[in-house]
Amino acid sequence: MITLEEMAASVPDGALVALPPDNSLPSVALAKALARRGAKGLRLLGVPVSGFATDLLIGAGCVAEVQTSACSLGEAGFAPRFTAAVKAGTIRVVDATCPAIHAMLQATEKGVPFMPLRGIIGSDILANRPDWTVIEAPFTGERIVCLPALEPDVAAFHAPMADEAGNVWIGRRRECATLAHASRRALVTVERIVPGNFLEDERLAPGAISATYVSAIAVAARGAHPVALLDEYGFDAAYVAEYARMARTEAGFAEWAAREVFAPRREAA
Repeated sequence: MITLEEMAASVPDGALVALPPDNSLPSVALAKALARRGAKGLRLLGVPVSGFATDLLIGAGCVAEVQTSACSLGEAGFAPRFTAAVKAGTIRVVDATCPAIHAMLQATEKGVPFMPLRGIIGSDILANRPDWTVIEAPFTGERIVCLPALEPDVAAFHAPMADEAGNVWIGRRRECATLAHASRRALVTVERIVPGNFLEDERLAPGAISATYVSAIAVAARGAHPVALLDEYGFDAAYVAEYARMARTEAGFAEWAAREVFAPRREAA
């Protein structure tokens, strides 16, 4: 158990950081803490798409590269700082697809060097991914794409709770378990710490990640805000809409960040 700022300090500049999408437990609290730390050169992996936390980190000047299938703010439209950075050429974008990102992480999770995947042959994406190789399948003779195993330096996500033993409960969002299994370190912010051991509870064990795969936990109340957190709280559409409006310009983002990121911390409304 560490503080949020200690957690941000443990992420080295240039690290490959895997972030879940806005519908699956992102840690916006950690993204803001990384911005306050002045992190540089981060390589972000959207698993499998990128959203609010990624755009915030790009706007704060923390990001060198984004590997993702898409980056948007959903109903609020395009991610404005991502879009501006792509147009200005200040970040590198590595194109991917949703199944491909999951497959590469699953290869690492399973301890194999690559994972085969259908559905990519015939698309333009192969021209931009020299690390994806088309081979002849040994059993069927068909052409299939082989994707290399991908091991993020850090997986970062938010969860409703952790227990005293360090297990983290993510409910039905089992893709975050794949993230934790495939990454060198898993950094998890949570709403609260509760007594007991999830793995000894038949109701909670299926939705838990073992402490074996969790490197550090920090309590951050409403740490997913403004996105929703399972049944804990809903999506704050007004907050995201205001961000999307202000972040259209660099000056607008700076004004928003001064209030929402760099001002003395307060609990989200």
